[in-house]
Amino acid sequence: VQLVESGGGLVQPGGSLRLICAASGFNFSSSAMNWFRQAPGKEREFVATISWSGYITYYAASVKGRCAITRDNANNMLYLQMNSLKPEDTAIYYCNVNIDSKNYWGQGTQVTVSS
Repeated sequence: VQLVESGGGLVQPGGSLRLICAASGFNFSSSAMNWFRQAPGKEREFVATISWSGYITYYAASVKGRCAITRDNANNMLYLQMNSLKPEDTAIYYCNVNIDSKNYWGQGTQVTVSS
């Protein structure tokens, strides 16, 4: 299993970013996928999840209405569109999949929201 995140960066408050996760080594099109984040000094927390089909999504209250999780099963790609970013969104963002009760993580991509 390999998960490679990209798309992070420095953005001003109110700005947008699109995070990308390239997945390989497992049956992506049959797997629910997740985004998590970890801010400095805090525990890793759930951000969003999407069903294998892409039809069902669920968001943490802290990002609901500002973020959209989508997927491209033809190309094994997962996305997180983040809008109206706030300083408290600053964190390392991780792509995640749970297979047979084992969690797999990417290396993460840094998102910094600051003026």
